[in-house]
Amino acid sequence: MPPYCRALAVILLIAGNGVAGIEEDLSAAYVHFYNLEYAQAIALFGKAAAEVPASATAQNGIAQAVLYREMLRNGALDSEMVDGNNSFLRHPKMEVSQEHQVEFVTAINKALELSQQGLGRNPQDMESLHARAVSFALRSNWNFLVHKAWRDSLNDATASRKLEDRILAINPNDPDAPLGRGVHEYIIGGLPWAWRTLGLLAGFHGDKAKGLAMIEQVARSGKRNKTDAEFLLCAFYRRDHLPEKALVVLSDLAQRYRRNYILRFELAKIYGDLGDGKKALAVIDDIQALKEEKAPGLVDVPWWKIYYERANLQFWHNLPREALVNFNRVVTASDDPSVSARVLSYMRIGQILDTLNERRQAVESYRKAISFAPSAEAAQESRRYLSSPYRRS
Repeated sequence: MPPYCRALAVILLIAGNGVAGIEEDLSAAYVHFYNLEYAQAIALFGKAAAEVPASATAQNGIAQAVLYREMLRNGALDSEMVDGNNSFLRHPKMEVSQEHQVEFVTAINKALELSQQGLGRNPQDMESLHARAVSFALRSNWNFLVHKAWRDSLNDATASRKLEDRILAINPNDPDAPLGRGVHEYIIGGLPWAWRTLGLLAGFHGDKAKGLAMIEQVARSGKRNKTDAEFLLCAFYRRDHLPEKALVVLSDLAQRYRRNYILRFELAKIYGDLGDGKKALAVIDDIQALKEEKAPGLVDVPWWKIYYERANLQFWHNLPREALVNFNRVVTASDDPSVSARVLSYMRIGQILDTLNERRQAVESYRKAISFAPSAEAAQESRRYLSSPYRRS
């Protein structure tokens, strides 16, 4: 696949986050959605779809909740997907059952059908335009993450962008439509120049500062996409090494969606970015305490996730022996760690053992990373350490 197609696939992963038409009777579903309670969200979206059969928004809600449920299950929701050097391009494709694929495809096809019917009645119907743009963006994400169908993914992303342009042509002051355009500007603007040149030829322009400003504007003034813009800002601020800004937005989100344990883990990472390892580890300790108390939402946090996040912080804050204990807990956990967490843990174990001059055991761990998920980024990095021991810079 040409680098340009891979680059645009990045957009697809993020641009589908915008949600069209959060109607009053669907608000409870979105509260569950933002709290990672996807089963409850799907049930309420399904109820809304039954009560309002013409609602493309309800069908989009089902599809989005299915997509994010599978992303959570596959370890694809953490900020590492966007805070590194385009690491999400190399993220393994998600494993999704046939039943769940049918669940997503049925909902997205129904949403596209309903939005097309709405536009047939009124070509300038804003609700249908918003819903259709979201449907294409969600399908782009699905094709990219589940099927690695780059061309189909790119085609859907382009269709979504054109619909957003139609919305802005009809209403230049629409407070939500700039989100997708802002993401395009930000992502393309951050690509290497050769890729950006190809993007310009295809009509995709790039300006990181402009894109970030557009997303910030939606976070301030948006209606449909306000919350999604805030989530994006947290990830992009981390990517751009702006932890102070990320902390402001993230702290607010964590207060509003207290059952969303990923927000709490992200808060720990932000404190880590700010160099406050003690406060970062205290957040992890708090998550563990809430899980043990069976607090709503937090009781569902997998143990491996607690071990994994604590180990990463200990690794970067020069607590290697403590980190080694927790990374070993991850790879031996019984609650099914994600592929990305397990393979990175094997690599980290090898790195720690290298720093402790236990070379033979380090090589064994690197080989486990490689054999467990050969195409994963951490497995590829582990190959380098087979011939040259890891050294902490």
